Amino acid sequence: MLLIPAIDLKDGKCVRLRQGEMDQVTRYSDDPVAMAEHWQSLGACYLHVVDLDGAVTGTPKHLSQIEAITKRLAIPVQVGGGIRNTSTIHAYVSCGVDRVVIGTAALQDADFLAAAAEEFPDKVLIGIDVKQGLVAVHGWKTVSSLTPKQVFESVKGLPLGGMVFTDISRDGMLAGPNISALREAVAISPFPVIASGGVTVLKDVQTIQALGSKISGIIIGKALYEGTLDLKAALDMVASAEASRTSC
Repeated sequence: MLLIPAIDLKDGKCVRLRQGEMDQVTRYSDDPVAMAEHWQSLGACYLHVVDLDGAVTGTPKHLSQIEAITKRLAIPVQVGGGIRNTSTIHAYVSCGVDRVVIGTAALQDADFLAAAAEEFPDKVLIGIDVKQGLVAVHGWKTVSSLTPKQVFESVKGLPLGGMVFTDISRDGMLAGPNISALREAVAISPFPVIASGGVTVLKDVQTIQALGSKISGIIIGKALYEGTLDLKAALDMVASAEASRTSC
């Protein structure tokens, strides 16, 4: 299971939002590349980058910064936010991105998602962002009438690389993850699940890891920036738990 630091980009800066609200911004760094290098230096094996402006507008707004990150790092990078056509995927792949996360377009353009998954097998992840049990789109601004289960049913035959499951109400709140929602997602998802939203302390990581091997990763954001969770300690704990499981 991967522990994946998150870098959210807005106006070229590394920020965090509260519950996805674009006017509830905390800026942590003016240098996203240096921040990415920092997480790599602490032992991160993967990085999650979100183009927040792209998520709202539907077009990439931080391609140059993301390319700078991929060129500087030795670890792979996945990107989400505003990916709504294949030309955007090609642009990201060309600049060194390993995987892309598709949210809004996955729900609104089934043909695009299918074509993307077929062209880039195991490199496309579907982003399921949930608010009060329903899937949200357009940078979390609009709540659809779809449940996660309905989305899973519609995409289960595609060669997707996994699913990023975010509980919007917990994101950026340092209030702990929604374990019941995660447990349900793990039970019904046809793909490996990356958990996102609310992870605050080591115990949260331990609880999510205990949900089973279908949890392939945990995206961690504000807890790292605010210091409520130490990345090295979390990485050591996960490695120890996996070693114990393997030896049994």
